[in-house]
Amino acid sequence: MSKTARWRSAALPIASTALVLALAGPAAASAPAAATATTTATTTAPDAAADSKPDAAGPRVPATSTHRPVGTTSARLVDRDRPDPWRPDTPSRELMVTFWYPTDSGRGAHAPYLSPELSAALYGTDAPAGVRTGAVAGARPAPGRHPLVLLSPGFGLSRTTLTALGEELAARGYAVAAVDHTYETLVEFPGGRIEPCLVCGREGTDPDFGATASRVRAADLRFVIDRLTAPGGRGPVRRLAVDPGRIAAVGHSLGGAAALEAMAEDRRIRAAANLDGSVWIPPTGLRSRPVLLFSAQLGGSPGATGNWEDTWKQLTGPRYWVDLPTAGHLSFSDEHWVVDALGSRDQLPADSGPDLFGTVRGERALAATRAYLGAFLDRHLLGRPAPLLDRPSRAFPEVRFAK
Repeated sequence: MSKTARWRSAALPIASTALVLALAGPAAASAPAAATATTTATTTAPDAAADSKPDAAGPRVPATSTHRPVGTTSARLVDRDRPDPWRPDTPSRELMVTFWYPTDSGRGAHAPYLSPELSAALYGTDAPAGVRTGAVAGARPAPGRHPLVLLSPGFGLSRTTLTALGEELAARGYAVAAVDHTYETLVEFPGGRIEPCLVCGREGTDPDFGATASRVRAADLRFVIDRLTAPGGRGPVRRLAVDPGRIAAVGHSLGGAAALEAMAEDRRIRAAANLDGSVWIPPTGLRSRPVLLFSAQLGGSPGATGNWEDTWKQLTGPRYWVDLPTAGHLSFSDEHWVVDALGSRDQLPADSGPDLFGTVRGERALAATRAYLGAFLDRHLLGRPAPLLDRPSRAFPEVRFAK
């Protein structure tokens, strides 16, 4: 797959019997523009009606490796000091963020995956709204300061596509914040307002778009850090305390490039991971901090890895490059296991399926992503042993070390 396709493939349409995964790009381009934001006050977004029926129809987010209870909430955050870079007539940058975090009790209704309205706007059907999560809506965070992991989704993709990773990391003890980068996908704000993807399509005409979007996203991530580490404990999630000395940035596709750029710009970020995303800005300024590169179908293929080969040479700190050759570009997101869970794999167009999903099952790809990403964060934020990063594993024989 070409360098550009490593992040543009999220815009390819995927037809299925019950789910039309337009994957935000085409859907956003044709969606009617939503009303412009009229408020700038920072508020906590009320979660949609929670899933209180344990036997409700629909696939379930795969259980975490620790089975520890996880809480979640979403919030609307407004950066009044920064005009929106994609909409110059908007004086403030408005974001939606989902938080997952450890909680001491698993009691309570589970949070929805996404609303039927956003599902229909993103995918052309409300079927994904039937996915059941494992996190308790509005649960009280466990006491203590938690290491923080920021998540940035692929271009055109919703932050909900990183739900399975968010729940896993929270169950491991991390506070997690997944950010929707407004106007790069459809984003639903409190009250049901859905903002369109204003820049979908620009990536095909603007050669500097990848670098520009990486910087925009890096600024978004840095703002979320500011809010979560604000003095006086007045963060967006009540009683959630994060450790400002243990912060990592992780992203899928374009989000992976943004994670590296955010760390280059912000010394508070101690580690970064790029899940199958081309790098658009040379990774200078990382100051010997650790980086994980996790690719699909890239390791050992020089023609496809030139972008990452250049990146690799510029990494001066602890560095890891692992590859899952049976995976596809979307295997690092929820899109893969959701398609499998809905029985839609055989409905994929023959020319897009291998690049998007490879041949591995979605839950297996998720298990590998959770394991290697978790080991990387455990080693570099928590100081825990992580032998998975040092040698091939019998538990994941399909994963190989590209470097």
